[in-house]
Amino acid sequence: MNFLFPGFLFALLSVAVPILIHLFNFRRFKKVYFSNVKFLREIEIQTSSKQKIKSLLILAARILAIFFLVLAFSKPYIPASEQSNGFQRQAVSIFIDNSYSMETVNKEGTLLDEAKRRAKEIAAAYTINDKFQILTNNFEGKHQRLLSYEDFLSAVEEIKISGVNRSVDQIIRKQQDVFSSEPTSKKSIYVISDFQKNLLGTESATVDSSIALRFVRVTANPLPNVSVDSVWFVSPIHRPGENEKLVIQLRNNSDKQADNIPVKLSINGQQKAIGSLTLEARAVSSDTLSFSESTAGWQQGEIQIADYPVVFDDKFYFSFNVKRNLPLLAINETGPNQYLEAIYRSDPFFTLQNTPVGNINYASLSSYSLIMLNEINSISNGLSQELKTYVQQGGNLLIFPAVNGDVESLKLLAQNLGVDIPEQVISQDIKVSSINTNHSLFQGVFERIPQKLDLPVAKKYIRYSSQSKTNRELILELPGRGNFFSQYNVGEGRVYLSAVPLNEDFSNFARHSIFVPIMYQVALLSMHDNRLFYTLGKDKSLEINKVSLGANQTIKIRKDKFEAIPDVQQAENNSRLYIADQIREQGNYQLVKNDSVLARVAFNDDRSESDLSYAGDSEIQAKFPGNKLQVFSPGRSSLQNDIEAVNYGIQLWKICLALALIFIAAEILLIRFYNVPKPQLILS
Repeated sequence: MNFLFPGFLFALLSVAVPILIHLFNFRRFKKVYFSNVKFLREIEIQTSSKQKIKSLLILAARILAIFFLVLAFSKPYIPASEQSNGFQRQAVSIFIDNSYSMETVNKEGTLLDEAKRRAKEIAAAYTINDKFQILTNNFEGKHQRLLSYEDFLSAVEEIKISGVNRSVDQIIRKQQDVFSSEPTSKKSIYVISDFQKNLLGTESATVDSSIALRFVRVTANPLPNVSVDSVWFVSPIHRPGENEKLVIQLRNNSDKQADNIPVKLSINGQQKAIGSLTLEARAVSSDTLSFSESTAGWQQGEIQIADYPVVFDDKFYFSFNVKRNLPLLAINETGPNQYLEAIYRSDPFFTLQNTPVGNINYASLSSYSLIMLNEINSISNGLSQELKTYVQQGGNLLIFPAVNGDVESLKLLAQNLGVDIPEQVISQDIKVSSINTNHSLFQGVFERIPQKLDLPVAKKYIRYSSQSKTNRELILELPGRGNFFSQYNVGEGRVYLSAVPLNEDFSNFARHSIFVPIMYQVALLSMHDNRLFYTLGKDKSLEINKVSLGANQTIKIRKDKFEAIPDVQQAENNSRLYIADQIREQGNYQLVKNDSVLARVAFNDDRSESDLSYAGDSEIQAKFPGNKLQVFSPGRSSLQNDIEAVNYGIQLWKICLALALIFIAAEILLIRFYNVPKPQLILS
């Protein structure tokens, strides 16, 4: 047994006071003279014996009361087995999980309220000289230091729910960083959480062996929960007035079936569609909602479901751009091609610009969604390099070769792009042998596929090598796996390569019924579909179309009264905005330059918080194979005593204080109720 304040043991000398009082009876006796005391002797002996017993009992009660009272002030304890020096100065880091799952409730209220109470109980188990760090999922700068006990209590009260969540290895690494300023202190880490499975992450966490690692579990009542998991469009093409099909995906995060969950779709604050879904336990289900948007420009959408009592994941935000037109560029050798003109001039959505090969504005190439090379006889090295850069950065290139032109220049372009290389010109009638109806170009083209399709015929064509088999998707195939019309993925963009030009002397492709849907789809699929949404805590940057900024101009992210200025870095064909942790609330935001809206972006909370599945103690222990981890599940009792027992061993001062009071009460009872009979005179 050890003592927290051994100096108080000197007060045990006060035990001498009742002993001295007992030894020296200062009571003055009155003498009574009798002529004969023979008959009083027996009564004197009996009375004296009982008086001595009472005095000894009172003396023992007084001694023991003083003894245990002194021990109580000395604070005795039985040291913990692993304790080295339990009463040196300590540095304590306490993490409070303030993710959305901590909004769930139990008998004590919300889990966050209980976590804050547990943090205060932990701090109360330490001394006034110890220092404390409070940490949350936000990793705020003001929390990256050690606080006094009073400042710690104030910081705990300020904690609120946040959409950010972290893995346990990230949390512990952050907690260990604060200990660098306290090399001589005894260090302890506490993590207070409901310990959802997603908190554990995928990597094993490492903790310094000199740091005590302690987890405190707060437990929620079992609750059902359905969340909006994701959304996407069936088609990436958004045109004014066209019917849109939006797929929504819901996830049932509980072990019970969820029946008829209502779903509502709103675009720009107006309700566009409704539906309902029934989900099996732990199942994912999708539904398609149709709507039309007649106006061009940026649109902001919101999916909402009704699912109580867990509601933090019942809304999902997204944004998309309905373009007014699609700019296309045709680079011609001799003049505009009649077939391209006929297709793209008939639809006002397409804006086709023709330019001769000798008058290309290279600086404007990135502004076109699709560039078409129309029978260019000779492709210069400069044009070849510009087209390579354009495609690698997300552009789409369609090549109709000049069969009678310079095949070597086309070969150089093919080599730069990494596509099949032209080998020779073949003068032979040959018919396309098969069509890849599963390709995205034919999505929605065929209501049903005929048994015998009438396919194009080539009279004179270019035969290509097959060096890019792994990257080639044959769309129209010649016998022997030959290329008639193929797609290649190059960098961020695509290359479409034809074996024939748009000329009736070489093929009937330009007049064939399959030509129109192919050209429409090539153009439409060249549209760059912006991301529908970003995830808070994961996506640190945004990509938008390239924006030119003046010396005093900035781009701002704005929503209602919130406004932030991201860091902007310019790339070849886009601008990247770094937001770090500036955005903390889900919703639709505007990207604003001066007073003009450049784009709309949507942010959603990480849906990993929606799965209210919790890790067991064995799973948590397995995360720290090389450390001794203590997991507390205090229930409704206070955590302070448990922490004190771990830090200092078993505390005995309360027992000593109780015993001191018991012996004081015993003394009072002895004096009050232990009566010694008075001697009686017996006369004869």
